Amino acid sequence: MPALISQGLDQFFKVFKPLPAGFYGLHHVIIILCFMALCRIKNPEQLKKHPPGELGKLIGLDRIPEVGYFRKKLRQITAQSKVDELHTALFGSWTAAMPELFFYIDGHVRVYHGDKANLPKRFVSREKLCLSGTTEFWVNDQEGLPLMVVTGELNEKIKSAIEEIIPKIQKAITPAVKPTEPTFTIVVDREAYEPAWFKKLWNEHRVAIITYRKNVKDKWDSSLFHDVETQTYNTSVTMQLCEMGTELNGHWFREIRRLSGNGHQTSIMTTHPNLSLSDTAVKMFSRWSQENFFKYMIADFDFDRMIEYGAELVDQKRTIPNPDYKVITYQIKKAREKKARLEARVFQQLEDEIVISSDLFKQTILKNSNLIEKITEYNEEIDALLKKRKNYPSRISIAEMPEDKRYNKLKQESKKLKNAIIMLVYRAESALYNIMNEFYNDTGKEGRVILKEIFTSDADMIPDYENKKLTIRLHSLSTPRANRAAIELCSFLNQTETSFPFTNLKLVYETVAL
Repeated sequence: MPALISQGLDQFFKVFKPLPAGFYGLHHVIIILCFMALCRIKNPEQLKKHPPGELGKLIGLDRIPEVGYFRKKLRQITAQSKVDELHTALFGSWTAAMPELFFYIDGHVRVYHGDKANLPKRFVSREKLCLSGTTEFWVNDQEGLPLMVVTGELNEKIKSAIEEIIPKIQKAITPAVKPTEPTFTIVVDREAYEPAWFKKLWNEHRVAIITYRKNVKDKWDSSLFHDVETQTYNTSVTMQLCEMGTELNGHWFREIRRLSGNGHQTSIMTTHPNLSLSDTAVKMFSRWSQENFFKYMIADFDFDRMIEYGAELVDQKRTIPNPDYKVITYQIKKAREKKARLEARVFQQLEDEIVISSDLFKQTILKNSNLIEKITEYNEEIDALLKKRKNYPSRISIAEMPEDKRYNKLKQESKKLKNAIIMLVYRAESALYNIMNEFYNDTGKEGRVILKEIFTSDADMIPDYENKKLTIRLHSLSTPRANRAAIELCSFLNQTETSFPFTNLKLVYETVAL
């Protein structure tokens, strides 16, 4: 509870209006959702497997709500349509405490296997397939802590998502005083690579970019690289780095390369004018913290679960690539590929025979006459497809699509609420994890495992209304080292002097372990 409060639990109670009169209020529902996430209870139906009276004590009542009633309360929250306002409030509170304004942006595809919605297909890298789904674009800090999530309606690319995210970030931060300093810096993968677009972001918004450079064919002289000692994840690391200026598409960029032990050179480019060589490399390589965040969310928080069934309309005036135009373009591409393979076979044989004699050259032409005929057929097919494609516009509006194929989107409000909950819970768990790092040597390996054990272990709750205290007495954990970590954690949490929300009872933590 102290960690949840420190990460912005009160923002939920400020943004949402109180629920209609009933036994369970807004704060009961929100706290239950947070405790469910911490205990890895993936959905309300799984509450049936747990004693309702024991879980009810966690919120100060005799039991938690029945599943159907609980879902009714959730609908009362999402019906307020204030989840976007909640995300803005949380983002503002989290960025206010950031020492450096570096934002890591990446997309995550939620694959959809249902039939309620007609969603466009997109490439899912973890499954190496094109599947129907919705893309969520996440904004994290350097440590992988989530800050914001924007849900794409259709098949948005990461560049268009970034252009949507930039104004939201600008509203929540204080811009740099010096005109040479960027307002903030975005760290992104190669998917958003476009040098002219990077310069556009700097010229229009004074937003810097750090990313990997694409299509690097040259190699720098290894003698140019020198050892640079840096700090990554509180660990001292020595890297061989070199920096030069590079012109790409008529624009100049800073390019930093890292030389690996096997001779491979990793190229990083940036529009940040003042960031040091070592800091630029560390910021870029820290992008893996966001990948680890996605992996942990999928494994522990059922990241992609469908929350609410049903679909809703998207903006009917919005234009998209014409599906019929794309089909014909794909057919043209395949026909050209087949034609090119046949031409390569014929030209290779002609090149071999022409050196020997002209008679053999004529024989080779006759021998390959059937291939030449097929090449002619492909030329005619390509011309026909090109003429057919002219009858279709390259882009159409959603309203112009056939009704049975018209794109829509999944209901988003409940998923946005879940995203807000898991962002809060992950940040709270990470805060406890960072505290453990100060007194537990193997936090990197066992820190989160011990925390999950604490969340799901038995404990006594002893209210003392006279002295305004609520004592939480943890039972013994599975190992002595876990108990020692719990003792230190209790000692730290007691120093926060946190009161349970909407009560005057101060939380006091202790453990029966000696």
